[in-house]
Amino acid sequence: MAFRQFIVSITTACFLALGFSSTASAAVIGTGDFLAAEARAGHLAEVNAALSRADVQAELVALGVDPAQAAARVAALSDAELAEVAAGVRTLPAGGDSFFAVIGIVFVVLLILEITGVTDIFKKI
Repeated sequence: MAFRQFIVSITTACFLALGFSSTASAAVIGTGDFLAAEARAGHLAEVNAALSRADVQAELVALGVDPAQAAARVAALSDAELAEVAAGVRTLPAGGDSFFAVIGIVFVVLLILEITGVTDIFKKI
């Protein structure tokens, strides 16, 4: 009987101690906070989708960067930095630097203009 009273008193003390511990609180979040969290999740998904491509991972490995570490660093970016990276993923060309393509197009246009006689860029000496 004494053992039973001891167990009941220990159990009662534990339940009372649980009541004094911190309790969970809930609050209403604002629309701005919700939209910011939603935008961050969308940007993070977009950048992670780009990082999960096989060619991107192969390039990361070639540059000496662990793809898992790159994903962890992307997750640690601030909201503004993450939005900037996501915008870069959407807008930058996938083929690398387009400088030489522009130079080539300008050369072809000048060559066509020279052949048709519109300009006299390549003067004959």
